Amino acid sequence: MMEHRGLSVARRRLFIAAELPEDLRQELVLLQQRLRRSNPPVRWVDPATMHLTLWFLGDVAEEQLPHLTLALTDAFADQVAVTVHLTHVGAFPNVRRPSVIWAGLADDQHGLRAWYASLARQLDPLGFPAESRPFQPHLTLGRVRREASAEQQTRLGATIRTMTVSVRDTWSLRHIALFQSELHPEGPRHTPLARVDLVE
Repeated sequence: MMEHRGLSVARRRLFIAAELPEDLRQELVLLQQRLRRSNPPVRWVDPATMHLTLWFLGDVAEEQLPHLTLALTDAFADQVAVTVHLTHVGAFPNVRRPSVIWAGLADDQHGLRAWYASLARQLDPLGFPAESRPFQPHLTLGRVRREASAEQQTRLGATIRTMTVSVRDTWSLRHIALFQSELHPEGPRHTPLARVDLVE
């Protein structure tokens, strides 16, 4: 709860994301296992919580929930499922000093960018403008621990550069959800509050 002008305002940490099919999750687990071999100082993402984030909304007043649910429905009313493939393994801010390790996603019909643009049209009037940087579809595999040394980051970056993925395998993303994220010592817990199912 948050105090504002003497009133208690309920807020939730929200984001919009595409849910992943189980076989794609398993492929990401294999990538994690390959990266783990050198025992890098990384907090690995639990496969059960993996998703493709389309829009991070942040801490949102609970009264916004009905508006966001409607925006989600309207944004995807004319959208279809998107077939994606992995592109490569990378890192933010870069592979020389990795902080977040991820697997890139792409689709041949630019469907993911169409999703993002449609969301932008619905969310901007609600006070959630698009980021200034271009949308870069990616799936987070892990986050480098703060205590990692420069040498450990360099070694991890070298490992990331050697990683290859199969671009032949494809997966269909059919489900978009508005998630609530709760942070716990054992890791984040994501609960879907609204969902849109897309057709092929």
